[in-house]
Amino acid sequence: MTTTFAELGVPAPIVGALAADGKTAAFPIQEHTLPDSLAGRDVLGRGKTGSGKTLAFSIPLVARLAQAGRKRTPGRPTGLILAPTRELATQIATALTPMAEAMGLKVTTIFGGVKQAGQERAMRGGVDIVVACPGRLEDLMGQRIVSLDDVAVTVLDEADHMADLGFLPGVTRILNATPKGGQRMLFSATLDNGVDKLVKRFLDRPVTHSLEEATSPVEKMTHHVFEVRSTGDKNDLVQELASGTGRRILFMRTKHQAKKLAKKLTAAGIPSVDLHGNLSQNQRDRNLASFAAADGARVLVATDVAARGVHVDDVELVVHVDPPAEHKAFLHRSGRTARAGSNGDVVTVCLPEQRADLRKMLQKAAIKVTPQQVTASSAAVDELVGERAPYREPAPEAAPQQQQPRRRSGGGGGGQARSGRGGGQGRGSGRGAGASSATGGGRSRGNSGRRADGAGESGQRMYTSSSSQPRTDSAGAPAQRRRRSARRPAGAPTAR
Repeated sequence: MTTTFAELGVPAPIVGALAADGKTAAFPIQEHTLPDSLAGRDVLGRGKTGSGKTLAFSIPLVARLAQAGRKRTPGRPTGLILAPTRELATQIATALTPMAEAMGLKVTTIFGGVKQAGQERAMRGGVDIVVACPGRLEDLMGQRIVSLDDVAVTVLDEADHMADLGFLPGVTRILNATPKGGQRMLFSATLDNGVDKLVKRFLDRPVTHSLEEATSPVEKMTHHVFEVRSTGDKNDLVQELASGTGRRILFMRTKHQAKKLAKKLTAAGIPSVDLHGNLSQNQRDRNLASFAAADGARVLVATDVAARGVHVDDVELVVHVDPPAEHKAFLHRSGRTARAGSNGDVVTVCLPEQRADLRKMLQKAAIKVTPQQVTASSAAVDELVGERAPYREPAPEAAPQQQQPRRRSGGGGGGQARSGRGGGQGRGSGRGAGASSATGGGRSRGNSGRRADGAGESGQRMYTSSSSQPRTDSAGAPAQRRRRSARRPAGAPTAR
């Protein structure tokens, strides 16, 4: 029997916002934590990825801030959520915003990789809830753009990943800047690498809800290990696995390989986008939007930057093209499918030399699966891929712009040719040379296009050797003309 959000005491406007998104019944982690978090208690939540943790802390955060009814003050939020990556911060804000708006609250995100001007404007305009990554938040705190003195509810999400990335010192400084006595919620798959110290230091008699171990298998997730004989067989298999009609995420070990595979699949008629650390935030947002769109890319080729925080509905297949080095990364990658009660498949592609390491990693992850020797045309692969998507013609690449060729000096013969290395920008044969030598010693451009200082003398020799004597020698020019020429900035056109 399922429990509704209304039955758990969630305010009606939030219930309505959730219902508009198709969410009416609580998941187990929400059902267990909401009575305590809505009452204002500190909560320690543990559960595997895809279990519904975001709503478990977002609902009470919004409800309690709205109930407090504090006046919005520029630069002084009352709610704070810390997340390890900008992808996760964006996903949290997306889920949080409809509920916040239903209760009259404003949300913004703060993270690096983008210019901070927009974040400054948001803080000056006043926001209630900030979803932030630690690094940029500390920067803005140091610039006195953000103050945490009014924070009443603090959430730390994916605390174990914070520890893996080395963020715990910054997180500690940020938590120290929030008032004592405020409500704090911490959600983490594990309590190792110093996360337990955060719990002891910052949570006051927390109510712990650990519904399942982080390594417990997801009931609706099916694992497959496909062994191949060679790199060539692996490449053929990966392209076949990418060719289905549904969304799928392919995980690679390096940024370069992720970009390369996305381009290769797109060229083969399988629209694909990449996601990795070399992309700007705008590029990441654009690629994720394409992956989530009904008529966009069907395949996301990613590094571990997408292993947490990327939630796209109906990802039916995750492929570990390159198996990760440790089991926690494997679990978080796999958790991009079979989310929120949906079905999903996970394929790990294994070369002969990877068998021993993969077997150890699967044991640590508590995954029991029998490897299968396959090729791209094997029945097991065909059954898993199902219906193939129709070929889609890749968009033509934009032709690179051709630069106009630089006109070379014709030895003073061409009326509109640039002078070679004269100090000015003289044109024509006679007048150009005279004007050039009049400014000798200024900056000039040579035939190669490189800048040269103090080249007036060599420029005069070049003109003398390659053309007739100029009509007017600079030394014999009237003083007034010499003064005008000296005042003319380097590169200014010569008066005719």
